[in-house]
Amino acid sequence: MIRLITGPRNIVRDENGAATVEMALSLPILLLFIFGMMQVGMVMAADAGMQHALGEGARMTTLYPTPTDTAIKARINDKVFGTHIGSYSVSEPVTTQAGNSKYKDLHVRYTVTPNFIFFSGRPIALDRRKRVYLSL
Repeated sequence: MIRLITGPRNIVRDENGAATVEMALSLPILLLFIFGMMQVGMVMAADAGMQHALGEGARMTTLYPTPTDTAIKARINDKVFGTHIGSYSVSEPVTTQAGNSKYKDLHVRYTVTPNFIFFSGRPIALDRRKRVYLSL
């Protein structure tokens, strides 16, 4: 049935298309939230990947008799995961002798600029460090 709008009073009461207008207003916000949650999840996955890689580098440092710094760095590079939307860098392990203890400091840095559908966020930098004590 086709209704004809006969006056201004009927336009105010007419609800045809109200759901379309509400959806058009709320859909961009909904997409922004969903895409933002995906970006946060990817950053958390990268954080877990960096922690795993540092653990593998620490394990290699302690299990093998004398691994080189290059081998430790390569092991960390091989084991990192979840860094699809950003970039990561592995620093050279730093060996320190303090009193009667000797240790290596391992460091991984991950940088990402979140990309929301309508704008880009501020860059996020995650630093993860691990200190591995060595036997003398």
